[in-house]
Amino acid sequence: MTAKATPDAAAPPGAAALPAGAMNRVRIDTATIASLAGATAAVLQFAGALKSSPLVAALPFDVTVLALLALPPLLALLLLTRRWWVHPLIAPSLMGAALLWLWLVLAGTWSASHDILAAKLPEVVLLGPLMLLAGLAVGADAGARRWMVAVALFSGPFVGASVAWGLASGTVVLGGAVGANPELVRVQYQLAGLAIAVAAGLGGVRAIEAPTWPRRVFWLGFVAALAAAALLPGGRTALLSLGLCVALVPALRCWAGARPRAALLWLGLVAAGGLLAMAALLLNPEQAEGLRTLERFTQGDVESSARPALWRAALDWGGETLPLGLGTGGFTIAAGYGERRGLYPHNHLLEAWAEGGLPGLLFWLLCFGGAALVPLLRLRRLEPGRVARIAALVLPVAMAAMVSTDLGNRMVWFALGLVLSTGVVARRV
Repeated sequence: MTAKATPDAAAPPGAAALPAGAMNRVRIDTATIASLAGATAAVLQFAGALKSSPLVAALPFDVTVLALLALPPLLALLLLTRRWWVHPLIAPSLMGAALLWLWLVLAGTWSASHDILAAKLPEVVLLGPLMLLAGLAVGADAGARRWMVAVALFSGPFVGASVAWGLASGTVVLGGAVGANPELVRVQYQLAGLAIAVAAGLGGVRAIEAPTWPRRVFWLGFVAALAAAALLPGGRTALLSLGLCVALVPALRCWAGARPRAALLWLGLVAAGGLLAMAALLLNPEQAEGLRTLERFTQGDVESSARPALWRAALDWGGETLPLGLGTGGFTIAAGYGERRGLYPHNHLLEAWAEGGLPGLLFWLLCFGGAALVPLLRLRRLEPGRVARIAALVLPVAMAAMVSTDLGNRMVWFALGLVLSTGVVARRV
């Protein structure tokens, strides 16, 4: 916030003369408020990935806590300094979110869990609404959205470079190889890959929008470097997210801008680039050594992971406990894993079904399914660049929600708010 002194030329005729020192008035620069709100929200969204870097992990404070403390007052100022136009289309999703939060609180009363319930409920009912509101407000305001995108574009290469440096210096353990050396820092490779995927999608949009070929080549190189960085951490979902982001988001930018040929050309370019990269690795397999993400693809399929068993168990327990479900946090105990939160169903929809029963499933569908309809029905009325940037920020998180993370994950609620922000317009007061 900055204070700017301006002559009080708007004083009404006949007003009493003011002292010389009172001839100025203070005006709050609301653009700065929006910028700070957007940057802070992005830092909170990508804090887990940023803390994978030794530089951030070594700070004397926790960036998550700092951003969490700064965000509410900045959001309040942003809300007060804007006029808001809200489309009725977002009402069903907001109602679904409120009902889902309320139901998860009620479902906690018959849950067999104590530890998971105590950790999960505050994240759902306290952080969830705050992050949804943050995504909705920041995504609707142009200035806040611009700084949010800037932080995301910085986070991807920063995390990618940190992972590469950690591998070269032997200071990180990747791909879940825990226990090799307890002194080493284990990188949160899923979050690191997610940040890289988001930045790559945003870089693809910048390449499409670049007015000159030098800038276009720069952004294409930016995307290629991030694609190479995504091969290091070991997150398979993140690599798939990056591929979809780079292929679909810039194409969506062209399609929304009434340039279908450019969209098809971009899809062809990405497909050709992917095939060339795959051919290069197949012809020189020794170059793939140490690329943990590729190793995880080649060393085991989906069935070798725990996810299919967790998905089946969630489906079965949801059916056996109809209509109310196991209760919030009760899945791991019912499935025989005890109070181990890491063995949640790994799918938002199945988690709502198993722990929330039929009401939980219906409220989840109303919340997230209703949100997906907002940008689809308003696509032609939205600025193409805005749609593409929000899609890049949301797509990797949406994929993670269906194969990882639980209902307490703040990133998913922020992404939901970003989707709903396509039904909101903010104007300066």
